[in-house]
Amino acid sequence: MSGAALVVVVVVVFFLALYLLQRYGDLRRQQRMVLLGTLLAWYLCFLIVFILPLDVSTTIYNQCLLDTANQRTPVTQATLRFIYWHRYYIPDGILPVFWRVVYWTSQFLTWLLLPFMQSYARSAAFSRVGKMKTALIENAIYYGTYLLIFISLLIYVAAHPSWQLSWRELQTIGITAANTWGLFLLVLLLGYGLVEIPRSYWLSSSHGYLLAKTYFKAAKMATEKVEAEENLADVMEDVAAVNASVRQNHHLRKCVDTILTKCPTDYQEDMGRHVESPGGEQNAIPTKRSLINLHKKVISAVHRHAQTQVQWSILTDEAFHLEDVAKSQSSPVRQLTHSFPSAHHHGWIRRFFYTPTVEWYWECVFRQSFYRLLAVLLCLLSAAVVWSECTFFSTHPVLSLFAVFVDKAEKHHNYICIEMVCFVSILFLCVCVYSTVFRIRFFNYYYLVPHHQTDAYSLQFSGMLFCRLTPPLCLNFLGLIHMDSTISHQDRIQTSYTSIMGSMRVLSFISDGFYIYYPMLVLLLCFATFYSLGSRCLNLLGFPQYITDGDLTSDLENEGRELIRRERRKRQKAEDGGNRRWVRAFNLIKSSINLLQFSSQPVGSLAQLRVLYSCAFVVFCFRIGGSDMEFRVPLDGPEMVTLR
Repeated sequence: MSGAALVVVVVVVFFLALYLLQRYGDLRRQQRMVLLGTLLAWYLCFLIVFILPLDVSTTIYNQCLLDTANQRTPVTQATLRFIYWHRYYIPDGILPVFWRVVYWTSQFLTWLLLPFMQSYARSAAFSRVGKMKTALIENAIYYGTYLLIFISLLIYVAAHPSWQLSWRELQTIGITAANTWGLFLLVLLLGYGLVEIPRSYWLSSSHGYLLAKTYFKAAKMATEKVEAEENLADVMEDVAAVNASVRQNHHLRKCVDTILTKCPTDYQEDMGRHVESPGGEQNAIPTKRSLINLHKKVISAVHRHAQTQVQWSILTDEAFHLEDVAKSQSSPVRQLTHSFPSAHHHGWIRRFFYTPTVEWYWECVFRQSFYRLLAVLLCLLSAAVVWSECTFFSTHPVLSLFAVFVDKAEKHHNYICIEMVCFVSILFLCVCVYSTVFRIRFFNYYYLVPHHQTDAYSLQFSGMLFCRLTPPLCLNFLGLIHMDSTISHQDRIQTSYTSIMGSMRVLSFISDGFYIYYPMLVLLLCFATFYSLGSRCLNLLGFPQYITDGDLTSDLENEGRELIRRERRKRQKAEDGGNRRWVRAFNLIKSSINLLQFSSQPVGSLAQLRVLYSCAFVVFCFRIGGSDMEFRVPLDGPEMVTLR
């Protein structure tokens, strides 16, 4: 492997971040600064994760060179061969500069730029100056809190008699404070993901479980959908009242017009017909502050309404698919038959390879075994992580499994194996943490929704979380493989990533205590997740969560089954109506062709061409319109034939 691998990883990770942003964000409608800030935050965090294994293998290679030069280890043919092969690995000096740029850019984003951009995007002010003012006021308390924490640590270091403050030590204090904050949240998310990810794959192997959970989610989503519709109607009533009270020549009219542009089209047309009605009671003129609050309500209500509509459509499609799979399992014909084929529009490649027969074998035969095998492998990885988190501080003997694997590969100079072990382990840690970030929901305050339905605030908040979680996660991973001298206390060359962190000995009570013993709490969190303590507490507080043995779950499951049954009947009627329209169009075309056969006009005449064009027009109209249409087709000069 050479330095070209670094370039390949940089390019591939960029497209990975862009794909995720395209899946969760709306690239066409959301503000460019929001998309750029989120993309940069995700990209930098993913870069740290994917390039750290290269840094580890490069550091071990440099340690091998140093040991060979000092003759600490015997020089064998295998050693010389691997040293010569890695001569062009990654040029010296590239990784330290790369880590400084990536790390400090991500920290600037998460602590300074993204919070300001988040408040700016959330603000409902009608001018850029007003949005900036709102963002500054909201972040004053935020920045003041962190400044107070930093000053407290600074006083602690300054009061210590054996320490002399320098710029390097100030950097270390800031990095330590940021990593400590991130480690608090990291252990919580990791403890949830280590249990929930293997369990979700094991349970998802059963179509019955998936269908029951889909019914449960449909009942919850139906309630949210109704609430969103009612909230939108209430907000639109307030907008209509404001629209009627503010006249065209008023200085606040421009603000009202801005609010109207954020309303759905049908509401805009209705308000346009009833603007400034001469009769009725005249409402009081609103203030600019009340218009700003109304603008914020309109943006939130419209987005929430569109979000629930899209989620409901996707959820019903998923329920129909699972019901079709359940019916096809007992069918003698080994083909998956969809109730609504028009809803399954795939690309030609997928239609060619993923035929109904292939889909039946995957859904009814292989899927369950594959998911259960994957769940077992993920469970073994979770057990290895939990064991290593509780024992990584022990260096004699080495108890951390990841440290054992890396040490064995290092003794055999197998750098490819080192990179693979590091990549798989850190990737699994990141999947456990990042997937939890994508799953958690704080009411409607923070919620990542796929299919381009995530709002700007949640996108930027996720970028902030990633930037704060990734550095402590990487340091924790380096501790698991004993590549962090702060924890392993070994006289070794440090990774380039560790070099930018400075010596954690400046704050020994954190490096020798908190960093070592706090990750052990992941074991307690795993037990809490395994017994679904968090979901049970939320159920008691009135927030329904899916628990297989809960009474509330059964009630919502039955309610969701009935809702899906109604939606199926409604969609079936729409499908039948569309089929009837196409049959009607076919009969009209057939009648037109029969008229051509008995026409007195010569073949190829202008009259017959007009009839053929009329047939094509019939097909087009029936494609976009209804069946209650009338067409008058010219034939034989002034004679007209009516087609219904």
